[in-house]
Amino acid sequence: MDPLVLRKVNAERRARRAVVHVTDLGDGRDRLVREGDAVVGPLGAAIASVFRSGKSGVVELEGRSYFLNVHLPPARIVVIGAVHISQALAAIAKVAGFDLTIIDPRTAFATEERFAGVDLVADWPEDVLKARPLDAYCALVAVTHDPKIDDFPIRAALDAGCFYVGALGSRKTHGKRIERLTAQGVQQEALARISAPIGLDIGAASPAEIAVAILAEIIQAFRRRDLRTEAAP
Repeated sequence: MDPLVLRKVNAERRARRAVVHVTDLGDGRDRLVREGDAVVGPLGAAIASVFRSGKSGVVELEGRSYFLNVHLPPARIVVIGAVHISQALAAIAKVAGFDLTIIDPRTAFATEERFAGVDLVADWPEDVLKARPLDAYCALVAVTHDPKIDDFPIRAALDAGCFYVGALGSRKTHGKRIERLTAQGVQQEALARISAPIGLDIGAASPAEIAVAILAEIIQAFRRRDLRTEAAP
């Protein structure tokens, strides 16, 4: 890779923006395409596909060959609540290749003994997310059942455009959550993005099964996400 292109790719990665390095294998011309850049026709569709899959490769389009080298920011899962579901989710998220952080101000729950080897922060989400802000490549999982802990990060995730926002609770519980967030000025279009009850409907009963359902829904949301269309800074 040309050193100038490499510097640009590294700059995008530091800013947690996704890019595809497109090389025409016929004439060697190349360019960087950031997620949100307009590329029309079959090449645009192919670029969108690799943004979603995260898999680089050669594509044959209209008699030309292109190598699409995709660079995605590492997807992060931010879990609000150091509960049994979080213990199981931390284990399987690592296997699936996701970075995971658990935030819970309740020090009786957020202990190293219960979450050995996990990025665990025993503090209020309001404070943690100031230093470690959410972005479009984050999934937010709220599982404390406590509005004082869950509501702020849910709002922050919606504002940040997280690719997934899920919250534990029954439909009745979620209805009350919607009422609270509506009273705080959150728009209905944004509220409709919250997955609740959380996780794919696989009939999960135990904490481990619920964790599997949540991770499956996160993967589905990431691979099928709407690509960003705002102008990159």
